[in-house]
Amino acid sequence: MRERVVLALMATLLPVAVMAQDSGKYQCTYGDMQRRVEIVTEPGVEVPCSVHYFKDTEAPGEQQVLWSAENDGSYCRTKAMEFVAKLEGWGWDCGSDVDVDESEPAETDEMLGASEDEEVQE
Repeated sequence: MRERVVLALMATLLPVAVMAQDSGKYQCTYGDMQRRVEIVTEPGVEVPCSVHYFKDTEAPGEQQVLWSAENDGSYCRTKAMEFVAKLEGWGWDCGSDVDVDESEPAETDEMLGASEDEEVQE
């Protein structure tokens, strides 16, 4: 009986865990400060993609495009995860976030002038 309950619970939670992993949205906190890292793409495609960085408490409504790619969607995912790991190394507490507020549309790379090799300094 317990095995069935555990299996049912795992079957319910596993899709949520996978969805959180693949959200491409990371929420980070450090004390009262909040930051977000998001992978932005058109719905249903991996490229073109861009990695956006938000300093929600210090600069509300502003965003930076850290990296972008035209041909390789894994580039954006890798760069986003590396940057999140860097933030965590600096003491930020980060996690994947599927409930990020998307009320403001993200700006396109062309509008922000980012390129695949461009990095924003912290």
